[in-house]
Formats: sequence, structure tokens, C-alpha cells
Amino acid sequence: MLINQFPHRRLNPLTGQWLLVSPHRTRRPWLGMVEQPVDFRLQPYDPRCYLCPGNARAGGVLNPQYRDVFVFTNDFASLLAGVPELRLQEGDLLQAASEQGICRVVCFSPRHDLTLSLMSTTEIQKVIEAWIEEYQSLGGLEYIRHVQIFENRGEMMGCSNPHPHGQIWAQATIPELPAQEQMQQRRYLEQHSSCLLCDYAELELARGERVVFENNSFVCLVPFWAVWPFETMLLPKTHVTAINQLDVIQREDLADAMRRLGIRYDNLFRTSFPYSMGIHQSPTDGDPHPEWHLHLHYLPPLLRSASIRKFMVGYELLAMPQRDITPEQSAERLRECSETHYLDEKP
Repeated sequence: MLINQFPHRRLNPLTGQWLLVSPHRTRRPWLGMVEQPVDFRLQPYDPRCYLCPGNARAGGVLNPQYRDVFVFTNDFASLLAGVPELRLQEGDLLQAASEQGICRVVCFSPRHDLTLSLMSTTEIQKVIEAWIEEYQSLGGLEYIRHVQIFENRGEMMGCSNPHPHGQIWAQATIPELPAQEQMQQRRYLEQHSSCLLCDYAELELARGERVVFENNSFVCLVPFWAVWPFETMLLPKTHVTAINQLDVIQREDLADAMRRLGIRYDNLFRTSFPYSMGIHQSPTDGDPHPEWHLHLHYLPPLLRSASIRKFMVGYELLAMPQRDITPEQSAERLRECSETHYLDEKP
């Protein structure tokens, strides 16, 4: 695209927000902060880890000797059930309202030394089944309207424990980003009588330049509006509003896609690739949401190598998001990565 030779803006139709793309800046030298990559080859069991089977958690509770996926209520939860309904309002300038909810921790495996990219498709399927069960059980509570499933991987993403795990926050209101996506998807459906992400997936599959890979049920792509250097999305090829609507084959294909993407990420800079991953899907407010299309966001901070990361500062905090490497360049680099994990390469 000719526009990739010059600074330009791109629209994110899921949020309605614009971002600045500055492709010419990739030639600039880097004298900023350099992270020191961590060797993530760990032992299968760590007696000091509060997530390993049989160990005591930070609050003193002993974990069971679990063999597969283990889910428990967070001992230091950010949301609490049974919070009284309180409200503060002084005119239009000072407003606050209490919020109740439930926070869960999902241990993906009893093995301390694994990540999703090092787990088998069958093992990842068990994680997906646990997510589905939690989405349905938490979402079935009368006061829960949104269930956010996510994973923070790596110290630079704020992950305090390398044991493979993620979190689920279920709450009484729909948070800001999913609410924006819901509004935009609903608006698109009303204007076009079709699903925004169904149409977008079809467009990207036809063009191919931002597609990383696909299987029978899912496509992995770098969004046209991606902010993070190697940001990706996993999109179902058919219209599915929430994770519990995936059939058996689609669940297997989602596990396959997550594993293949994780391997490509690790191979890109030959490190345990840090990211925040989140599942966006239909609210659990009891209303039909035909506008919603299930999708997974992967937001990784690494910029040029395992030791150089992107920071959201200055212009991005005060004006709008900005990126240097174009989404097309990112997709090409991810496509070139092997799907054999570099730790499994023969010497």
C-alpha cells in the first residue's frame, strides 16, 4: 500500500478510535530502556510456588494435588461478592458507584515449567473447557453481566508468578473496552445488516496480507488497526457470539490456533514471549446479542527483540495510540516463523 510509505491514521472499527502509524520511524536508532531477557526453562515443580499442586497459597490455603486444570477464587481478589449498593454523586463532576464481582485464578497445568505454547492441543482444550464452564456458571449468576477471561504472561506484563495460569474477572457492569466494542458492533449490524467481524474476517482472508495462519475454524491475523508491534486476533470464521457456543471441532481448532500462535511468538525472538491475552464475547446480562462476534486479543509489548519493548508514554497517553512497524510487516514476520518450538529444535 502506498500509504505505508508515509505517516497516516487508521480507524479501529471495534472501538471507533483512531491510531497514528509512523512507518518511517523504524529506521531510528534505539537508546532507550533495554529489558534483560529471562531464561524461562524452569523445573516441573517449584516448592516455593503458591500455584503448584500441594503447595500453600499466599493466604495459607493448600492447593490440592491437581492433575489437569485447577480453578479457585483469587485469595486477593480485585472484585468482591456481596458489596452493598453505594453511590456518590455531587453534581456531574463527582460520581462513584460500588461494584461487586468474583475473581478466579485458572491454573492451566500442574507443571510449573510449561506455557500454553509448550502444552499439547489436548491440554489446551482442557483449559478452554474450564473457561467455558466458568463463563456459564459465573455468567449465570443474576448480578453478573460480564465475564472477562484473560492471561498475563511474563514479568513485564505484571505477571507475578511464572506458573502457567490466567484469570477471570466477572462483574456487575460491562467494562469500558467491551462496552465500546459492543456499541460499535451493534451500530455496524444496524447499518449493514451483517456482523462487523464476520465481514472483517472475510475481507482479511481474501486479501491475505495480514493473515498469519488459519485452520478450519479460526483465522489468526494482525488487525489493520493494531497498536502493539505484534498484536494479533484470533477470529472464528463462522458467527459465534461467545465461547460456550463453540462446538467440539471449533474448541479443538481454538486450542490448535492458540498453540500455533504461542509457538510463533516464542520463535520470533527465541524467548518466552510476553503478552496480555483476553477473550471478548457476549455479555451475560440475559439479553440476545446478535451483534457480538467472539474474538481473542493478543497484546504483546516486544518491539524489536526480546530485550526492547514498546512503552505507552507521552503522545500515546496524552493524545492517541501510535506504532512504527506496520501491521503488514508484523504479519509477514510472524508468518515466517516456524511452528516447531525453538526449544524442540534438534541441534
